[in-house]
Amino acid sequence: QVQFAESGGGLVQPGGSLRLSCAASGSFFSNYHMGWYRQAPGKERELVATITSGGIINYVDSVKGRFTISRDNARNTAYLQMNSLKPEDTAVYYCNALHTAYLRNSWGQGTQVTVSS
Repeated sequence: QVQFAESGGGLVQPGGSLRLSCAASGSFFSNYHMGWYRQAPGKERELVATITSGGIINYVDSVKGRFTISRDNARNTAYLQMNSLKPEDTAVYYCNALHTAYLRNSWGQGTQVTVSS
């Protein structure tokens, strides 16, 4: 069963930056299309950024120009660099392969990002 472990969250002031990491288990990470998701209290989980196995990247409009998704296949790791953070970015951030997102067991604990003064 594929598993993902998020890290790098924390408390940051508006305008600050964080770099999230997503460590994936298994031997087929390089073939996965990966996504970063977030879920704010009382809201649905939102897909914020994707990167395909070939490196094609997309972002939700609200983070475009501020967030950068990347991957290091040799380390089985995906990253989300978050700059110019806003209070609206406050959420638990999760990573997942797009093809396993429908499986409840594929989700990790997530990492809390709190943007506040």
